[in-house]
Order: sequence, then structure tokens, then C-alpha cells
Amino acid sequence: MSLEEVFQNQKAEKQGAQWQTAEGNQGMISCPIEEAAEAGEQVLKDGGNAIDAVIAMQLALIPTEGMNTSIGAGGFIVYYDNEKKETKVINGHTKAPSAARPDLFHDENGEIIPFDERSTSINSVGVPGIMKALELAQEKYGTMSLDRLIDPAIKLAEEDFVINRLWDRTIDIFHDRMGEEAKKQFAPNGKPLKKGDTMKQQDLAKALKIIKEEGFKSVYEGEIADAIISTIESQGGIMKKEDLENYEASIDEPFWGSYKEYDLAFPAPPNGGGFAVSQLLKLLEPMNVAQYDIHSWEKYHVLAETMRIALADQQTHIGDPNVVDIPIEGLFHPDYLEERRKLMSFDHRKEDIRGGEPWNYQEGTPKYKAERDDSIKGMDTTHFTAVDRWGNIAACTSSIERIFGAGIMVPGYGFLLNNDLTDFNPEPGTTNELYANKYAVSSKAPTIVYHEGKPFFTLGSPGASTIVGSVVQVLLHVLEYKMDLREAIAETRIFNNPDLSMEWEDGINEETMEQLKKLGYELDRSFKSQTADDRIGDIQAILINPDTGKIYGATDSPRPGKAVGIRE
Repeated sequence: MSLEEVFQNQKAEKQGAQWQTAEGNQGMISCPIEEAAEAGEQVLKDGGNAIDAVIAMQLALIPTEGMNTSIGAGGFIVYYDNEKKETKVINGHTKAPSAARPDLFHDENGEIIPFDERSTSINSVGVPGIMKALELAQEKYGTMSLDRLIDPAIKLAEEDFVINRLWDRTIDIFHDRMGEEAKKQFAPNGKPLKKGDTMKQQDLAKALKIIKEEGFKSVYEGEIADAIISTIESQGGIMKKEDLENYEASIDEPFWGSYKEYDLAFPAPPNGGGFAVSQLLKLLEPMNVAQYDIHSWEKYHVLAETMRIALADQQTHIGDPNVVDIPIEGLFHPDYLEERRKLMSFDHRKEDIRGGEPWNYQEGTPKYKAERDDSIKGMDTTHFTAVDRWGNIAACTSSIERIFGAGIMVPGYGFLLNNDLTDFNPEPGTTNELYANKYAVSSKAPTIVYHEGKPFFTLGSPGASTIVGSVVQVLLHVLEYKMDLREAIAETRIFNNPDLSMEWEDGINEETMEQLKKLGYELDRSFKSQTADDRIGDIQAILINPDTGKIYGATDSPRPGKAVGIRE
């Protein structure tokens, strides 16, 4: 299989109704918010590298996409260093505070507190890591000063920001998740901001200026750290100043997956997105997906069933490897994968899919309750990526978990706290149980794809568990169906958790829908996005032709994003 056909099918730069595409030969930006994309673009034009651009975009997204990421976020950066020919992961994943315990989200009767209630509680707030990740990335790989990289974010916070379709819809749907401080910003005088309104974020500008003056450390040991802890303690939360002071980001080896002759790099567990994408692709590998028409029921059926299997295994067996042994060898053993494929049938759907028994295929025994986590409810995140003139690639996914995070804004500093502790399984004894200083399982999947050792494709998406399905489908649309990048992203997507209810976008034909119903699919509703468009995920992607140096970028439609190519 050659990449030649993939690149032959890439089309000239154009802008569709909502999907933006771009070409370049000296770099590329793909970002879900136009203003943040422009911050990254200018960095590349001024001679910065991919890490510099990603830092600038992350900071600029805080005032422009603050419902999905913030100073209080967690995340990962997957970085390919072209000079060293090596790939690393900068880990800024959120951690549980030292006082966390397995029954934190149980009521006085020992019952699990409902998700909507616990996700807006002060104890849903985890120790944020994205600012530490930016600090480490800048120290290790960056070339520009923090002053230069943070100034666009400060300007965006200080000036009038026009409420766009993303903000309009998310404020409308989720304003009831906001605490009083957040409502002052996003629903002043009790009136939620609407499209076309403007807002200034002076408190956030103040916080960003403190970071500019004192460095990222101010979030962990300075004035901003004090403000975070004051907010948490005032509401009876368990996080302490020491939790922030003790947090360290790390540079880790990636988790490597493979599909046919392609290799893929992701953050390793406890991040579960890369695992699930990798296992899903391995399940699909011998099935020759491209034999099925791209709009056929067979294609959607194969995708839905393999999603169910991979996510059931993720939700059962993946956890923080610092705390629990993970049966990675067994989960990818050829005999185990074949055993799991036998759960699929073209005649009917298996009613329920649970995690398998991978410990039968490697040494050891599980030291956790092998139960699938059905509590996962979070929906949003953000993803953005950059390629520079030297061939370096940086792909970042960051999040405050639910839209508007815990709904708790730090008074006087203008940013939201995450609710990342709801990523833990509230059921004690499971592989992803809540535990002191532990990382929760996440479905983030910032991805870099390689052919014969050369990186040529990077992509990612928000959307909790749906990230896995979105990334896999766009990968297949490009690698198997040889689609133009924009069209690969625009193509109809589906999603299926391990249960029977499939989420689907408009665009599946009636004949296909009827056949899926005959197989037992529950298709009573299409996917209704909780952001700005009825799409599953929000893919940001870049393709790099290793032979010609031409670079292609594309953004998805749910968010007002922008792909920008840098040319000589």
C-alpha cells in the first residue's frame, strides 16, 4: 500500500461552507478557534517552531474557548522532533489530590452521587497540569519567550470578544452548570450572552499577566495557586496548596500502535484514547474495510461493533499504570483479538459487550474488579496542532472535562476549574477507581501517524469516548478510502459505546438505516452536539507529503476554526 494515492487525491486550497482547508510548504496550523489559530500562525511566520505555536494557541484558547480549556485544564502534547527523529509525550494530565479516596463521590448512604451532581461539586476538581506541560515543553523544546507567546492571549482577554456560534450554543445549553462567578462573566445580569454580543475578560487578563510576569509556576506556587486553593477551601474541597506545589509534568515515551504498514504514536495509559484507537484498528486490520462502500450498512456495522469491543476493554482494563497492572500484552495478543472479533456477526448484534479476559493471554492475574465503567459522561475538550518549517510536529489535546468544567470560576482571575475527577470510576475496586495522587483514564487521542518511520499525518478531536471513533473514522477515510482531507473529515460519522444505542450524524441513507435496524440497532435519535453543530467530534488534522514537502490542513465544522498554511 502506497501513500502516493492519498496525496494524489488532496485538492487545492479552498474553503467549504464550514470546513476550512489550507496548503503550505513551510508549516501548518489547524485549530478549532480562528483567533487562536492566528496566534499560532504568527508564531510560525516569526520563526517559532511547532511547540512555540502550540503554546501560543493553548494560551489563546483560554479566552476564546474557555468553556473547554483553561488555566485549570489538563492535557497532553505529542511531539515529533525532526532533528532527533524521536517522538515524545509531554504529560500534563490532571491528577487526584492527595486527600482523594475511592468513596469520594458516594453519599451518606453509600450510594454513588449522580454524574450531573458530582460534576459540579468542588471535589470534582483535579490538580491541573496543562500549565506545567507548557512550561516543560517550552524549557525543553521551545525557542520563543513566554512574553511573546502569551501576549496574544492577554490581548484577546482584554479586548471585546464577539460571541460566536460556539459560545452562543454552549452558553444557551449549559448556563445552568455555571456557578455564580461564572454567570457574572457569561450571563451578566441573569441574561446569557448571545451570538453577536461582546465580552471583555479583565480578570482573566490579570491572571495571564501574572503568568507572563512570574512564569507558569505562579499557577502552582504563586498568587494564582493561592486563588485556586482559596476558592476550593471556601467551598469545602479537599485539594490543598501542597497538591499544586507537588505537581510535576513529565516527558514520556509514547504508546505505539500499528495498522497495516502504519505506526501511530499517542499518550500512553492512563490515557486510554490511544489504546482504544490502536485496539480498534487492530480489530479492523484483517477485515478490509475499504471493500465496503463508504455509505454502506456493512461499513457502519463493522465500525460500530469494533468500537463497542475496544471501548469495553478500555473501560474495564485501562488505569493508571503507576497504581495498577494493565494487561497490554494480552489485549493485543493475536489470539485475544481473534476471540474478540468473534463477538461480531453480520446477522445480528450481541446485546451487551463486556471487557474480555486478556489476562488469559499473558502472565499475571488482575488485581482489580474487572467491571466495565458505565459512568463516563463527559463530552468536551479541545484539540489543535502545528507543523513547522523544520518538520517538527506538535499535537495537543487539553480539557476541563465537561463543558464549563465544574462550573466554578476562580473569583478575580476569570478562569474555570476542571471537573476531571469525574473521569474516575466511582465504583471502588475497579482499575480506574479514584485514589490519592492517581491519574484518571482519559480518552484523549492526539495522534501522529508514520509510514516507514516518517510522520505524515496528525489529527485529534474533542468528545470524551467519541474521540476514539472520530479519530479512527477519519484515519480510515484517508488511509483506506484515499479521500481528500477535508472530505474525509466532512464524511458522516457514527459512534457506539458498548451498549446498543448508536449515535449517528445526518447523511446515512434510508436503505442503510433500515438494514441497521434489522440487525438490532437502536436508531431512535441522531447525534445532537452540545457545541455548535450536530457533529460527533471536531477533528483538526494535518497531512504532510514526505516526498514533496507539501502540507495540507483542515478543520471540522462544529467550531469556528481555521487551518492556515505557511508558505515561502
